[in-house]
Amino acid sequence: MQITFHNRSPLYSGPWGFVAQVIVMTLSVLLASWIIPGVQLPSVGTAIITAVVIALLNNFIRPILIVLTLPFMIFSMGLFLFIVNTLIILVADALVPGFQVNGFGNALLFSIVLTAFNYLLEIPNRLMRRPRYVERTTPPKSDDGFAQYEDVTDEE
Repeated sequence: MQITFHNRSPLYSGPWGFVAQVIVMTLSVLLASWIIPGVQLPSVGTAIITAVVIALLNNFIRPILIVLTLPFMIFSMGLFLFIVNTLIILVADALVPGFQVNGFGNALLFSIVLTAFNYLLEIPNRLMRRPRYVERTTPPKSDDGFAQYEDVTDEE
């Protein structure tokens, strides 16, 4: 029996994956800004722009920051990742007009809540993209790269 993986959801690869990420991030930004009093978000349009900026920063800047802060990551057993996420939120605060985070503590709390909401809202998307096991219905070829089994006997 051979197990093969088939991607049954081509809609969530390529640019559609980024669109799905932005939609989930927008909902997460709206919910997190509603919960945390130190975050001001005047409109849904600002939330969409903030989500796009955070998604782009997460895709391009965050890996660089993680590599640069690798010794701190190892020393803190990964807890320094919260600081990297907070820096991403503060950069988004500086780039997006209308999105305002009051202080480092609010940015840290916002990044934690944003990560939690993003994880919870991303679960259906992950379930749709999950590979499914498909059993092969055609019999395998006789030459599959393995030698035929030979009995070894001890003839004396």
